[in-house]
Amino acid sequence: MTEKAREPLDAWARAATAVALLAVDPTGLKGLWLRARAGAVRDRVTEALAAIPLPQRRIHPFIGDDALYGGLDLAATLAAGRPVRGKGILAEPVAVVLAMAERAPSGLAARLGGALDGDGPCLIALDEGAGPEETLLPALADRLALFVDLDEVVWSETQPIQMDAAALQAARDRLPGIHVPADVPAQLARMGMVLGISSLRAPLLALAAARALAALRGAEAVADEDIQRAAEMVFAHRATRFPEEAPPEEDEQEAPPPPPPENEQPEEPPEEESARPEEMTIPDELLLEAVKAALPADLLGRLAAGRAARAAKGASGTGAARKGNRRGSPLPSRAGHLDSGARIDLVGTLRAAAPWQRIRREQTPREDVVVQIRQSDIRLKRYQEKSDRVLIFTVDASGSSAMARLAEAKGAVELLLAEAYARRDNVALVAFRGTGAELLLPPTRSLVQTKRRLAALPGGGGTPLAAGLRMALEVADMSRGHGMTPTIVVLTDGRANIALDGTADRPTAEAEARRMAHVVLATGTPAIMIDTANRPQRGLQALAAEMAAPYVALPRADAHRLSAAISGALGD
Repeated sequence: MTEKAREPLDAWARAATAVALLAVDPTGLKGLWLRARAGAVRDRVTEALAAIPLPQRRIHPFIGDDALYGGLDLAATLAAGRPVRGKGILAEPVAVVLAMAERAPSGLAARLGGALDGDGPCLIALDEGAGPEETLLPALADRLALFVDLDEVVWSETQPIQMDAAALQAARDRLPGIHVPADVPAQLARMGMVLGISSLRAPLLALAAARALAALRGAEAVADEDIQRAAEMVFAHRATRFPEEAPPEEDEQEAPPPPPPENEQPEEPPEEESARPEEMTIPDELLLEAVKAALPADLLGRLAAGRAARAAKGASGTGAARKGNRRGSPLPSRAGHLDSGARIDLVGTLRAAAPWQRIRREQTPREDVVVQIRQSDIRLKRYQEKSDRVLIFTVDASGSSAMARLAEAKGAVELLLAEAYARRDNVALVAFRGTGAELLLPPTRSLVQTKRRLAALPGGGGTPLAAGLRMALEVADMSRGHGMTPTIVVLTDGRANIALDGTADRPTAEAEARRMAHVVLATGTPAIMIDTANRPQRGLQALAAEMAAPYVALPRADAHRLSAAISGALGD
């Protein structure tokens, strides 16, 4: 029996282990989520992926359905005079390498997810996201067993990943006969529940990883070390909460059983139970320790906002999507009529016309026309572009926030300003204190100017929360008029006590704040509510629910945790 949890793998060792596991069981593990910027470090991992016993096909986020599932082969159809269909990428088991996976639209994620649910491809998702808001969609992340983050790995810490082809083939041959103790699946399911993992795919993928690890060791059965390592590889990045600490064993020692009477002999265990030690597995406590050791160091900060963020309508990492026919990311072409503003998709038009050429030549023979095009064949180009986003920081500068809390809020906004500037987001700053709210800075990309106005923000006075929300809505409406997508970020302790007319009337102030929240919801403006009070405020939580905004309570949080919470809430 293992006496302690194994040491967690570092990032590079984790990468090498993940590649080896995929080389043994690519379709059982489904694939790898590789988070790393393009460069020499990532290239070392992708080069080692050649050990996967499947042909590799590289795709991009905007690949068409005809390439995935097969479609009309235009050149062959025109040459043969009859429809000739080509095979799609997903027609046979392949290792699909998805470049820029963080940009994959939900439609592609759904199609690849459906293929992964069967016996189809193995997916290598290359996530090049620069921040928390740029990441792999949950529909794909949930289906891939393995995750590796190389963002903090430098070239000097790496070495080529060597794969022994003969050993890998022997492991593949051994894999179908690997014995799994009967209670291991239930134990992995319990661990997933303790770590807050709701998907049942996780324990199934962990079981597949444990079998692959046993096959790599040359064993005939899954051992404790395989279970620990599989749980670390599959569960750590999926965890949504830290497990509660178990009490020390010495505090729970049970009293020894009374000795048996002299005329009675202790019962011997049944022979068949003592003859099956292989069914004994690692205790839950040790398995939990192995996973806890591999949990990300910033898990609490990420989870405080990231889980609530998905409830935010439109609070994504970019502005709203707008369709057009001039610029942006290409979309599949659609049938339509040519007019002054339309752009024809020549290839799509030829694809639509090709199957009918033989019939059209027989009906209307014309020697001077190679390809006959009808109005119904016309396909028009479509694009999708993202509008600029503006973050409207609405900061509580009242006396109830206290100077220390206001300083933390200022620090958090400054950290976010730098990130927004790097993403070329616009930033606006609204402060509410005393008897009203003030627009300190209209939407701008000037980092220096915004920081100067923020530093000069005074504190003290009452909390006119309704006035702050009203001013934020005015800025949001103005931003929409300039073609931007607004998101309101409110940092407050929630103790509204100043009405819109400037009088100190707490009931009226709270009622007006609720009415402003209804207006936020009615206008469809995404918002995020950050509770900066020392204790979470139920009234503020209810106010966030009124405007369908994620609520994040961060008592005793410093500027960095506030920044991480808001960044997570702005992500997908």
